[in-house]
Amino acid sequence: MAEDNKKPNPTPTKVVENNKPGASNISEPAKKFAPKPFGGKKKFGGKRKPFRRDNRPKDDFEQKIVDLTRVTRVMAGGKRMKFRACMVIGDKKGKVGVGIAKGVDVAMAIQKSVTKARKNLITVPILDGTVPHEINIKKGASRLMIKPGRKGSGIKAGGVMRIVLELAGVKDAVAKILGTNNKVNNAKATLEGLNSFINKPIIKSTQKPVVKTETDKVEDKK
Repeated sequence: MAEDNKKPNPTPTKVVENNKPGASNISEPAKKFAPKPFGGKKKFGGKRKPFRRDNRPKDDFEQKIVDLTRVTRVMAGGKRMKFRACMVIGDKKGKVGVGIAKGVDVAMAIQKSVTKARKNLITVPILDGTVPHEINIKKGASRLMIKPGRKGSGIKAGGVMRIVLELAGVKDAVAKILGTNNKVNNAKATLEGLNSFINKPIIKSTQKPVVKTETDKVEDKK
């Protein structure tokens, strides 16, 4: 009777031993229903490193929105609405650019304007943290004035001109908007003015030598 109560032993499963490092001993039934690795039979060799976003070179340019408006265009079927963005980018080391573009949404308009600004980059000659000399710009209805400032005085300007000068890397300057208050036109005029600066060595070479008379020499001795 004791022998009848004994339960029959289950069918032995064949265990496949694998002596390779990192491999586990899995029974054949479990191996049959085990999930297959993603990608089929191909395995990653380890030669090529996977691409990561962190490996991308970091961009030194800072960007700021000058103007963002919604514009409409009247078509045959109705009105078509888009967004227009005016962006200023700069590395604060002498390079600055302005870009204007339209897009279906805000993100697209900003992205397109930044790419345009990269194509229109200019190099500003900065001497001791300020501009080389005074300039007066007139472009359309925009009239601007930029002149050098004392060391440590900072940027005395408002509106768009402050943004452009800061991103260009100018630390001390005095600027004034004398014409229209249109942000887009003033940004373009400021960029044109910064591109028209003459370097200090060129100014010295173009200046005529001052010839002192005898009376001037006597006054200098006094």
